[in-house]
Amino acid sequence: MNRIRNIARKVLPERLIRLTRGMVYGWHGNYSSWNEAKKRCTGYDSRIIIEKVKDSTLRVKNGKAVYERDSVLFDSIQYSYPVLSGLMWIAARNNGKLNVLDFGGAVGSSFYQNKKFLDSLNEVNWCIVEQPDFIKVGIESFEDEKLHFFYSIEECLKSFDIHVVLLSSVLQYLEKPFIILDQLKSTGIKYLIIDRTPFIIGPDRITVQKVHPKIYKGSYPCWFFNKSNFVQYMASCSKAIIEFDSLDKANIKSEFKGFLFEFVNNTL
Repeated sequence: MNRIRNIARKVLPERLIRLTRGMVYGWHGNYSSWNEAKKRCTGYDSRIIIEKVKDSTLRVKNGKAVYERDSVLFDSIQYSYPVLSGLMWIAARNNGKLNVLDFGGAVGSSFYQNKKFLDSLNEVNWCIVEQPDFIKVGIESFEDEKLHFFYSIEECLKSFDIHVVLLSSVLQYLEKPFIILDQLKSTGIKYLIIDRTPFIIGPDRITVQKVHPKIYKGSYPCWFFNKSNFVQYMASCSKAIIEFDSLDKANIKSEFKGFLFEFVNNTL
């Protein structure tokens, strides 16, 4: 089988190879409800995935790897410079201090990605809110004086005065993303950074994403949002400081975008 794959890589154009992969892996379907899509998925909370994310991130933490994203290791850090500049801009407005609520941040991928720059600040508290199994691993293996883990937004806010919420490749995997956004905008937190989020022309679409087994075996529901509706929703409670392109791509016609918002009305 590996020999056939190697021959295919040499003979077939890369574009055709990506297209063929997209027929099996990637994003598929247009489901009427989240539950309907979920019935066809294995989920994101399996122990295999958590252990792989843990092992990859530990390699980064211990200096044995340079960068990790979604459990995949890279030879060089792939920065999201708009996100990084947004974080540093917010820190500058807070006398060199930065308290981040990284919602859905696994066990610290974005923290370690930006650590070189974060270490230059006067004070950093990077707070992750995630699924319980991830938080347990985070507390046991990663928590330190800068990186903290919490089971809920409320628990985090009791410990830190958060300056900015980071939602990086998160909103599309929440069953009710706008309820979470409503909750966040009512907290009094001033800034929100959204990154790696897919948008389409047309109505919001619920798909099933099947992950390539080279990463891990898993599948889960995933939203593709109507950009105009999303921007209009955010305009009701915030102003957009910047909008930028993200690096991600999908086999569905779409664009992955990011935003830095400043909340202008933090009460519902």
